[in-house]
Amino acid sequence: MKIPRRLWLIFGISSFVLFFCAGLRHWLFQSNALDLGWFDQSLYLISQGKPPIVSFSEDHILGDHAAFIFYPLALLYVIVPNVHWLFLVQAIALSISIFPLWLLAKKVGLKDNLALSLVGVYLLYPLIFNVNLFDFHSEVIALPTIFWAVLAARSKHFLQFIVAIILILSCKAVLSLTVAAMGVWLLFFEKRKKYGFLALFLGIFWFIITTQFIIPQFSGDEVAAVGRYSFLGNSVTEIITNLILQPNIILSRIFTLANLEYIILLLIPVIWGLSPRYLIPLVAAIPALTLNLLTDYQPQKDLVHQYSIPILPFLLLSVIATLAAKRSLFRNPKYIISWSLIAFLALGKYGYFTSRYLEQIETVSAMREAVKLVPAEVKLLTSPQISPHLTHRSVIKLAIKDREPIDVKQFDYILLNTRYSGWENSQETVNNIVNELKNNKDFRLKYEKNGVILLTNHKVD
Repeated sequence: MKIPRRLWLIFGISSFVLFFCAGLRHWLFQSNALDLGWFDQSLYLISQGKPPIVSFSEDHILGDHAAFIFYPLALLYVIVPNVHWLFLVQAIALSISIFPLWLLAKKVGLKDNLALSLVGVYLLYPLIFNVNLFDFHSEVIALPTIFWAVLAARSKHFLQFIVAIILILSCKAVLSLTVAAMGVWLLFFEKRKKYGFLALFLGIFWFIITTQFIIPQFSGDEVAAVGRYSFLGNSVTEIITNLILQPNIILSRIFTLANLEYIILLLIPVIWGLSPRYLIPLVAAIPALTLNLLTDYQPQKDLVHQYSIPILPFLLLSVIATLAAKRSLFRNPKYIISWSLIAFLALGKYGYFTSRYLEQIETVSAMREAVKLVPAEVKLLTSPQISPHLTHRSVIKLAIKDREPIDVKQFDYILLNTRYSGWENSQETVNNIVNELKNNKDFRLKYEKNGVILLTNHKVD
């Protein structure tokens, strides 16, 4: 099926807007060590042929989420190591989803105007804009790939389906649960047995391999997010066992006001296009939704962070099914886009550019000048918001409370924003470091402006 020219135009505009907004946020020193600096340093180290051990916490990138996708992504850093690659990849990944989405809509018989309206619904869904501003996360690459996998299954393109599933699994270990659940949906509800069996098998297989072998091997510990579900156990195995044997625990954790609010946030942008009879695609979203509902970790219950990404494709597939059955509240594209626009205006975080992102504007020029004075590969201690601008080195640490006690003697350069610590709980930590350095004859002041200070160890200079 031929892709209309205007869809390419929409793709180009969307990619540009998302790339520009992420780049502007970074230029304003609003990106952070966790997670942009984390991934940027990993990619840089891989591109240099070095072990991708993030110096913020001494963790190997595969010990985090077994995201093998970062190895091919590092090829971009071989061309030129630049964090803007991540913004570009993210913008393209979030925007390119409109192609398989449009094809899925056309496949069920929707007219061009309705199919194009769905593209608008997707791009205006608040999560798309918001998650683009939250540094970088590999799940965004899985988003269009999930649409592609469903399209391949419905079009009976088995090889494409295999490639799509492998790509999804490479983005993050936890996505294996989404792949397995998608297998159940394809097997029992879409009647795509071959595709369903493969997704179910690969999902379960990869979940076991990553959580029981790969992540423990590289991290020396359990999966990082296990702590968010400590009420169910201290390991992945214990959690799964208790989920099965003690369902009463699940019920007591799910029915909360916070979860009700989260469900409303998820559904309200597309509530006009949902009907109980056509919610079957959400079977594949059950693992991600359950994980978000069970935890008390607030970022998993909003439309700002990446945790709802595996839910969105199947939410939109439910909308497509409802539209195809002519059971939606709206069928007029004007009403559909108007509703989506209102939802975006209410829940999109575009306002951050006139508020939160300008809080430390008076120190931006000073931070930019100081960053230029830091040589490559020196051992650096710095503030979280400065670190993503200097992560192309082997050793960079954060001046934050969580890393105390901090031995300043191990660093060649120390660059701090004394007015804005980066983390709310770390201002005292920064003050203590500055006071210590005043009495340390090994360091001398190299730069100071608007609360931004750069000190060097005399052994280096």
